[in-house]
Amino acid sequence: MALTVALVSPTQKVWSGEAVFISARTTEGDLGVLPGHAPLFGVLVDGAVNIKGVDGSNTEFIVSGGFLSVSNDRVSILTESVN
Repeated sequence: MALTVALVSPTQKVWSGEAVFISARTTEGDLGVLPGHAPLFGVLVDGAVNIKGVDGSNTEFIVSGGFLSVSNDRVSILTESVN
């Protein structure tokens, strides 16, 4: 079981693919998302978003605000900018 993930900014699709774990910092605190997670909408704060791919790779992005949405094993991460 995997998550279908898309990380996008206003100017580009930064990352998309399948992952087994996502972590991010929201206004409510640190958040971890695994397959089967309940639907969620969170407001991101400046900080790291980590994506663990199905192949075991770990990719970290530094984002500047934005939103994270989880529904039916789909994760959409929309950010103002990313490094």
